[in-house]
Amino acid sequence: MTWKIVVDSGCDLKALTQNVPHLHFERVPLTLQVGNSVYVDDYGLDIEDMMNSMYANDLPTKSSCPSPDAFLNAYRGYDKIIVITITSNLSGSYNSASLAKNLYLEERPDTQIHIIDSLSAGGEMDLLAMKLENLIAEGLIFEEVVEKIKAYQEKTKLIFVLAKVDNLVKNGRLSKLVGKVVGLLNIRMVGQASSEGTLELLQKARGQKKAVKATYEEMLKSGYKGGKVFIGNQKNEKICQQLEELIKPLFPNAEIIRQDLSGLCSFYAEKEGILMGYEI
Repeated sequence: MTWKIVVDSGCDLKALTQNVPHLHFERVPLTLQVGNSVYVDDYGLDIEDMMNSMYANDLPTKSSCPSPDAFLNAYRGYDKIIVITITSNLSGSYNSASLAKNLYLEERPDTQIHIIDSLSAGGEMDLLAMKLENLIAEGLIFEEVVEKIKAYQEKTKLIFVLAKVDNLVKNGRLSKLVGKVVGLLNIRMVGQASSEGTLELLQKARGQKKAVKATYEEMLKSGYKGGKVFIGNQKNEKICQQLEELIKPLFPNAEIIRQDLSGLCSFYAEKEGILMGYEI
């Protein structure tokens, strides 16, 4: 029996960390349109080039979800498949994955497939994928893995910090005035993925140092007690270090992982932004 974890590129992971027999991993890419240029968010994407193009272009930018065929191709040849998608409130990826599931079950009705709407992105998706790998490594049956990952998802959260909001302004989600204020006053937007899978603003902080303090306060407020932290960041190692310096004194055993953001997550978080998942 062969297992496969399938994610879309709302997940930052490029590979699994353990060598679990009969377990495979694949990231199905979304596409990103910047002006007249289209970028595929696969492992070959030059994210820095895409970001520079994005900031040099005044036209609205957008992302497109993978097709059902892209997911179907990822499923083929496997018996036990678990899929994690970016929140269905931001993308049609979950719907594409679900349609592909129905098509694949027509071909191979004995296959076991479960699809998880992460209601999130970035660091929280990364935590879910890593937990799945651990559960499968334990030798659990499919139904047990599904039950345990559902319970685990109830104990993970996503918090984000944005230093730039150009995309939000260009796409009409923030006014140009707010965008200028954020830039001129060095404002950081601190928010979270809500339980409905929408992005929810929690605080506005002036400067990175205050944003880090606000982020840590929000973590504690939501019930953080020293669980694993996954910091997906867009070229901002300093904020990762600052967060670790706040977390470690009270929670010295906390496991903190840093990872460059995928193209899609960079597209949303923008330069110096983070999408951080953590366990509560």
